[in-house]
Amino acid sequence: LAGNENGAIHQLEYRISRLEGVLRLNKMITESGGKIFATNGKRADFDATVEKCKEAGGSIATPRNPGENDAILYFVKYFNTYAYLGIKQSLIPGQFQLLNGARLSYTNWYSNEPSGQGEE
Repeated sequence: LAGNENGAIHQLEYRISRLEGVLRLNKMITESGGKIFATNGKRADFDATVEKCKEAGGSIATPRNPGENDAILYFVKYFNTYAYLGIKQSLIPGQFQLLNGARLSYTNWYSNEPSGQGEE
């Protein structure tokens, strides 16, 4: 039975890698540091985006290092649009935090941003 389990696992890994390849070709996923970043390429508001990510078994992207930031930027450039992030303004104006309230450990803001004016 152990041999059958190994065969089934190998078959699943093969199918997953083929699906990931197709999604990469269609510019729907990218990877950084073992994390997969994905999009359906459709526009939605912030709340709908958060919900779709949960439905897919993931969470809205929150860059925690330059590589993850680049993975998100990949979609922004490819789809020529903006991306929502899992970051919100804290109770202290000008301070930001993760959606769960934790402190940000990585930021990559442009100078004088975020300003609260238009696109950030």
